Amino acid sequence: MTADAGVVLSAGATVAQARRALADAFRRAALDSPELDARLLVGHALGLDHTGLTLAGERRLDVREARAVSALAERRLAREPVARILGVKEFWGLPLHIDAATLVPRPETETVVEAALAAIGDAGPRTRALRIADLGTGSGALLLALLSELPNAEGVGTDTSIAALVAARANAGRAGVSHRARFVACDFGAALGEGFDLVVSNPPYIASGDIAALAPEVRHDPQRALDGGVDGLDAYRSIAAQVPRVLKAGGHLVVELGIGQAGAVAALFAEAGLASALLYPDLAGIPRALRTRRDADFATKAP
Repeated sequence: MTADAGVVLSAGATVAQARRALADAFRRAALDSPELDARLLVGHALGLDHTGLTLAGERRLDVREARAVSALAERRLAREPVARILGVKEFWGLPLHIDAATLVPRPETETVVEAALAAIGDAGPRTRALRIADLGTGSGALLLALLSELPNAEGVGTDTSIAALVAARANAGRAGVSHRARFVACDFGAALGEGFDLVVSNPPYIASGDIAALAPEVRHDPQRALDGGVDGLDAYRSIAAQVPRVLKAGGHLVVELGIGQAGAVAALFAEAGLASALLYPDLAGIPRALRTRRDADFATKAP
């Protein structure tokens, strides 16, 4: 690794020295969690877990290992997210494999899972048979989290990206729920039939003109998973047009929101005949999930 990258690491350095060198470089680059990133990347390069790193602290790296650690550090200093470098991100306790076709699941998206489980719990026992749809499933994060909590539910994840669906299907297998999950290539709910108890979505909601100003780590996500059109609301318009047909009477829709979008999104869904909008804040207090419901008489309200 070059000095310009902020780290000098060569064969003969110990594992502990490698961790310190990376953490120091990441700190100088003002990365958010330098020690954690260093531990994860050194561990990944050497095939060691947290305990293994501690036990191997005084072991010296050979040339191949030093190059491997340096290469991962260079990628992080270029602001590639650690999850993309490792190829895995934990979400709702599930280790999800991600790739270039999938969005990196973020902690705030777990607010959608919490809101969806609250909706299910308000309507009856979680053990009842349920049908769930995850529109724009990506890695499968929302669908698989819900199936892990709802033992008699079955679900469908949709996406326009075949590569994302392949990743989601593989994640379903690793989560042990592949027998209860199907994956369909379509635009949100366009190819789905009726009768779903719950529909969830983390749609693209960044206004097109704002994407260039996003943090470098976020810009590693596929653009189709970020770009919500001129005002950031294009995906919500599509969902509003499709979901009243897909949901059964009394069924719930829960979507993730961008900052400041709650009022506009609630209005779109109200116009489509969905009612009883509830907002759920994330840990930062930002309204992050919107929960709404299809009234039994929605047909008289829908355009």
